[in-house]
Amino acid sequence: MTRRIRMVGSGSGNDGCPTLYEIEGTDEWLVQGDKVTDPAEMAQLANVKPTECAVTVPRALLANFGPKEPVPTREAITLEDFGQMFTTLKHSAWRLETRRRYASDEETDTYSEFLRTGSVQWDLDDPWCVNRREQAADGKRFERVRILDSPPTEGQRYLLDNARRNTAVGETIRTLPRATAEELRLPTEDFWIFDARVVALLQFDEADEMTGVELVSNPVEVVRYCQVREAAWHYATPYDRAER
Repeated sequence: MTRRIRMVGSGSGNDGCPTLYEIEGTDEWLVQGDKVTDPAEMAQLANVKPTECAVTVPRALLANFGPKEPVPTREAITLEDFGQMFTTLKHSAWRLETRRRYASDEETDTYSEFLRTGSVQWDLDDPWCVNRREQAADGKRFERVRILDSPPTEGQRYLLDNARRNTAVGETIRTLPRATAEELRLPTEDFWIFDARVVALLQFDEADEMTGVELVSNPVEVVRYCQVREAAWHYATPYDRAER
């Protein structure tokens, strides 16, 4: 079935191009413009499918005729796609860890070692460490604030030991008492912020198993999470000062 489109505005007088159209009955828009054919320019675009092309339009066309109201944009992604975000990021990844336990930690050999000995001999040459070290060497920042109960739970004490590994491969870890987080009215959500432009909300079930990831890309919402980051980072302290 052919969808009906309605011209909203033109960026070049009366010649009809470039033009912005609204696809009636949907929340989608159609952009008409000069096709980009320069191979060097196309090579800089990310994830262009064989069925897609790129067009150029003046900024004024979108500013003057595009939708003005903020639209909440959330999208569920696979855990595989989420993992790839740690290699495709441009400059920074920041996390707020809010949970008292992570079931996936308790399934590892290192968790069992921690319960037996109170410390772990971390393998700094495993694939995760190698990747993180390479990313940090490229100048990318990886930072976390871990909220701690008083006293810390067993899972939180394990993560305090794990912070030695994170730090060794280029991450910066701070901690924040839960009482302070509550005074600051920080969210209870566990999330990552990538490049200050997209937020990945981590979803968990009642058994503390991670079940999915939801991306938030609406700039208004992303800014709110960035404000949380600024407050949490300001009041947090280096992990090695935390109560054990």
